[in-house]
Amino acid sequence: MPAAPPAAPDTATDVVLVVDFGAQYAQLIARRVREARVYSEIVPSTMPVAEMLARNPRAIILSGGPSSVYAEGAPSIDRALFEAGVPVFGMCYGFQLMATTLGGTVDDNGAREYGRTSLAVSKAGSTLFEGTPTEQPVWMSHGDACSAAPEGFTVTASTDVVPVAAFENDEKKLYGVQYHPEVMHSTFGQQVLEHFLYRGAGIEPTWTTTNVVEEQIALIREQVGDKRAICGLSGGVDSAVAAALVQKAIGSQLTCVYVDHGLMRKGETEQVEKDFVAATGAKLKVVDAEKRFLDALAGVSDPEQKRKIIGREFIRVFEQAQLEILQEEGPEVAFLVQGTLYPDVVESGGGTGTANIKSHHNVGGLPDDIEFQLVEPLRQLFKDEVRMVGQELGLPEEIVQRQPFPGPGLGIRIVGDVTKERLDLLREADAIAREELTAAGLDRDIWQCPVVLLADVRSVGVQGDGRTYGHPIVLRPVSSEDAMTADWSRLPYETLAKISTRITNEVAEVNRVVLDVTSKPPGTIEWE
Repeated sequence: MPAAPPAAPDTATDVVLVVDFGAQYAQLIARRVREARVYSEIVPSTMPVAEMLARNPRAIILSGGPSSVYAEGAPSIDRALFEAGVPVFGMCYGFQLMATTLGGTVDDNGAREYGRTSLAVSKAGSTLFEGTPTEQPVWMSHGDACSAAPEGFTVTASTDVVPVAAFENDEKKLYGVQYHPEVMHSTFGQQVLEHFLYRGAGIEPTWTTTNVVEEQIALIREQVGDKRAICGLSGGVDSAVAAALVQKAIGSQLTCVYVDHGLMRKGETEQVEKDFVAATGAKLKVVDAEKRFLDALAGVSDPEQKRKIIGREFIRVFEQAQLEILQEEGPEVAFLVQGTLYPDVVESGGGTGTANIKSHHNVGGLPDDIEFQLVEPLRQLFKDEVRMVGQELGLPEEIVQRQPFPGPGLGIRIVGDVTKERLDLLREADAIAREELTAAGLDRDIWQCPVVLLADVRSVGVQGDGRTYGHPIVLRPVSSEDAMTADWSRLPYETLAKISTRITNEVAEVNRVVLDVTSKPPGTIEWE
């Protein structure tokens, strides 16, 4: 039996709850709070206020949302929240909800503001705006507007069309802004948020990634007990950090399973076998499943179906590995560790009030009859936070700073049917792009550079004085903080030219290289 798990870190008295009213930025708010070194968690707006208060939060933040406060069925909040003595900060919809609940006036007066707006601060020394300019750019996204603050509140900012764009009540520790301080377009937004946390709520900035590691180790030990776990290791940052975290928690009870499904990049399998085992000392079982996956994907071109097939086959392979490990070592393998991140959950429709953009193989792509209990220690983290956890665990830079790679691998970077021939072609093109980006010293300047094969598209070209009819390759270099939003990376023309020349010269059946210059939104980072 393993040693008794240590008590979980006492974060309950230091937590800031972010109440999600269906905002696309709810998790970003939580992330910004963590950047201020204050622990935060998201809760749905449907959670009863009594349950929120039972968590003994140090503060509560009300997120934005797509509804009008007057719309039928719009999310509401119990007035008791504002009378409990807990500091509250309302943003956008949360600001309007605070105003109407406490007797202020919010109406549809045509004062719509979307995008960058100039905010005029009327009380520069206020709790929220101390030390910030009296004129500052903010990011607005609203239809209704607050025209009168509740009794006891001081109006501290306005815009040309909104008379009440921020208000504060220091006595009751209630604050609100009409805009989105959590997005980078609100230049002083992080400072305003930190003023609420430090000055309004009186919270000390003491939370770090060390807390994440300590807390998750305790939770993992409590969840797994004396049973065994396997981890689906893909070679990417997420699964590597998840595996290292669980390895630290339960040691030899974990076996990492690397599924070589034939959808990996060139040299991937060899790198995983060498780098990860050397860094962690974890037990690694490599399963050659290329034929199984390619047979299952044969003739399938729909991206959602591909993801679901890949997710299903992963589980089937893990189940077979479970039986083999049981026979070889015992006891029962009851848990499956996954490197699921919050953006995976959001895009798979798992966030509060979010739509299903695409099913990630490890979330919406899992089969209904899965028998494993999931261990997902990174589920509430963004990629940059995962990298920090990896550094805290002592993983080498080659793993921690590796560019993201999707679990379904190259299967979702082929637009069209997936075949071994097409995979080999894409592998070579991808390897060339990675080599040239590294040679140019650009690995840290871009977030990720998916290389996509348009397998069902051909175009006419000329090579060696002869006509060709080959496939196009798409380069998709993007810059991002967290994969929730992204912009295309402005790579040097010289680097792009080298990549294009090498791919068209060295990769058979490719006669054209194109550059994807679409941001997210409207496009996702991956094509499928």
